[in-house]
Amino acid sequence: MNTSHSTPPGERIAKVIARAGIASRREAERLIEAGRVTVNGQKVLRAALNVTPADKVVVDGRALDAPEPPRLWLYHKPTGLVTTTRDEQGRSTIYDDLPEDMPRVMSVGRLDLNSEGLLLLTNDGELKRKLELPSTGWLRRYRVRVNGRPTDATFEPLRKGLVVEGEAFQPMMVTLDRQQGANAWITVSIREGKNREIRRAMEAVGLVVNRLIRLSYGPFQLGQLKPGAVEEIRPRVLRDQLGMKDEPEAVEAKPTRPKPQRRRR
Repeated sequence: MNTSHSTPPGERIAKVIARAGIASRREAERLIEAGRVTVNGQKVLRAALNVTPADKVVVDGRALDAPEPPRLWLYHKPTGLVTTTRDEQGRSTIYDDLPEDMPRVMSVGRLDLNSEGLLLLTNDGELKRKLELPSTGWLRRYRVRVNGRPTDATFEPLRKGLVVEGEAFQPMMVTLDRQQGANAWITVSIREGKNREIRRAMEAVGLVVNRLIRLSYGPFQLGQLKPGAVEEIRPRVLRDQLGMKDEPEAVEAKPTRPKPQRRRR
């Protein structure tokens, strides 16, 4: 570790921790400030520090392995699972459902307990942050069943953008697909994904959501993935979709179906 005032080569330590899948970059910065990170045996208290592969970084007494290249999985989340690592109410989480041989992953955004469909998972805190940023502006498309008999005019407030409990929602794209008894099926596309946004927006126009399925997140599609199944995006596809530079150390692997295996390095 270079202790001079000049900026050493390498990467910011928080970014290295995030790429190792330990925490997001912001969480890594908090770990550093709390004195839980050492570099080459010395406690680090500032995030404005660069490290190289030659430096030994230890978080909470555990050394970081060489960070893997960013990886991304498609996961078909079933209903009845919460998108957290642990739940105070003792409910089952998505991590209880994932294959045992999955590496440590984080979800890109969330789907609530009663929602289902496509959830992106990544081993990389920086990638998670990038995909969640509002500035990314990726379209998220949902198939939604509501109780009621809406007409096309019902959705006009949603298309214009509305305020719910003081929170402004961006305009949504809403299409009425068909009426099925007391319920109607609609397709909804949004670009933000605030907490329970679709459910709250539908309530604001007098409708109750009783099923919500995410079909896509940006260029990534749920397709024919079965509930509970996991499929890894090919590294080259991931780099192409995100405009990422090729990483020489990254090994192109066949996408895992249905249980991804950790690559040996």
